[in-house]
Amino acid sequence: MGQLETRQPISRRLFLKHSAATATALGATEVAIAADAEREPHRKPKVIDCHAHLMHHSRATWDVDDRKLIEAADKLGIDQLCCSILTPRRPATVTGFRECNQWLAEAKQRYRGRVLAYCYVNPGFQREALEEIHRCVEERGFIGIKLYNEYTCTDPTVFPIVELAIELGVPILHHAGHSHYFVEDQPRISDGGHLAELGRRYPEARLICAHICGGGDWEWTIKALRHAPNVFLDTSGSVTDEGVVEMALRVLGVDRIVFGCDMSMTASVGRLRAISLSVEDRDKIMGCNMTRLLRRRKA
Repeated sequence: MGQLETRQPISRRLFLKHSAATATALGATEVAIAADAEREPHRKPKVIDCHAHLMHHSRATWDVDDRKLIEAADKLGIDQLCCSILTPRRPATVTGFRECNQWLAEAKQRYRGRVLAYCYVNPGFQREALEEIHRCVEERGFIGIKLYNEYTCTDPTVFPIVELAIELGVPILHHAGHSHYFVEDQPRISDGGHLAELGRRYPEARLICAHICGGGDWEWTIKALRHAPNVFLDTSGSVTDEGVVEMALRVLGVDRIVFGCDMSMTASVGRLRAISLSVEDRDKIMGCNMTRLLRRRKA
């Protein structure tokens, strides 16, 4: 995670002044906190990173790296990070994704109030994946589901996962990208068109198309999502092209854009600071829209 190159250092106060947002966490306590914030408009709303990762414990420096992520969030004014832990190699095994979710549950306690958790599963192990989602959401208080590239999201193998997400009232953050060449190590990667198709099949689902700035043709992706009102677009990624968020706002509207970093911290914060937005619209992107998704979670 590099530092943002700027002549003026970014302070938490300065960032929050320009990009405050609201968020809720999970469970009755955190929902009550969000309700209190609504009753007290003077309270500073929260900024939520909808797309973050903690480190797999096979990495020798996982604990140091996790702390660095929290420290970077502190410096950039990010209050909460919606995290998953992925297996280093995919497709993930049952043991692999269960292990990742167990570590994430521990991190959620370690960084209480800062880390919100997505349950990562491989839909190919259907029974085990559904059991794991039930366990993580209902017992561990996870806020959503993370799917990667084991299956294209329109594969019927994925449908039971989506149906359970609807039942539990949680969003699915789905890895995505649209390349103009075949990506050999991701033969089943989903793109905006696939997510739009899945959204039409399941209009009650709430889907997040990951990292519009994560590579590939972001203009194509934005256009593909035009008529998919239940698919949200996260702003994360390391690509620093101009005009990404502006086009997304024109085509999709502010209510479908959610702030994310996907570990590209300063680039992702910078692209939101660089554009002219009303306070209300900035608040929506930086946290209110994600809050709305999280409040759908059923008790």
